[in-house]
Amino acid sequence: MKNLSLASLLFLVATLSCAQTPQEPKAFHYSTIDALLAGAYEGELTVDELKLKGDFGIGTFNRVDGEMIVLDGEVFQFKADGTVVKASGTQLTPFAVVTRFNTDYRYEVSKETSMKELEDMLDQHLENKNLFYAIRVEGDFKQLTTRAIAPQDKPYKPLAEVTKTQTLFNFTNTKGVLVAFRSPGFAKGFNVPGYHWHYLSNDHKAGGHVLALNLSQGVIKVGAVSDIEIKLPANKLFATSNQTVDRAKELKAVEGLRKD
Repeated sequence: MKNLSLASLLFLVATLSCAQTPQEPKAFHYSTIDALLAGAYEGELTVDELKLKGDFGIGTFNRVDGEMIVLDGEVFQFKADGTVVKASGTQLTPFAVVTRFNTDYRYEVSKETSMKELEDMLDQHLENKNLFYAIRVEGDFKQLTTRAIAPQDKPYKPLAEVTKTQTLFNFTNTKGVLVAFRSPGFAKGFNVPGYHWHYLSNDHKAGGHVLALNLSQGVIKVGAVSDIEIKLPANKLFATSNQTVDRAKELKAVEGLRKD
């Protein structure tokens, strides 16, 4: 060490310090859920840019063209025609949430479990409900009800109106992965408070925004997130979207099963 220059020694100390300091788990949010509810369906963030921020997450594509599933560093698009495609790097998103997934907790499910039962079980295990959590469920699904929305045209209607024309899918006996986030109550406005579930089957033949499910058996992996980065679109649609009103009822209608 005595032959090292002062500059080299300082560089070595800084390098060792960085190597020993773990990074805080971070979630990256693009835009806000209230902007999406208001009809701000266009963003400037590309899929390639989004992938630099995380390898696990959910969202949608410009014009709300289907559902986004980010899994193991790849971005998939589940379309309203029921197909799954790998998104191109130049596709744009108006809303997305991603993180670099790390497992802090692991649970096994060995009996049939509904979505509510799954959420109740997770709530019993999560001690700090004021954190964000990334949730990955790998398993066998007896039943799944999902949705996707066809691409919209201007002038854009609010999302609660658009979901009245959503396409519903019912899948039985599939194997795949639930990709989800649980956000605390104070996240209202920029994210969905509570649970937000998307799905992708292992054979890439099923997916979407999950409205109901019955898990036969599986493994649940949960990663706590304590650091949030938010990037906002720089376009007129976002700038003129009314984000001062309480959209809780609209969000509930959008997130729940449509009842006609």
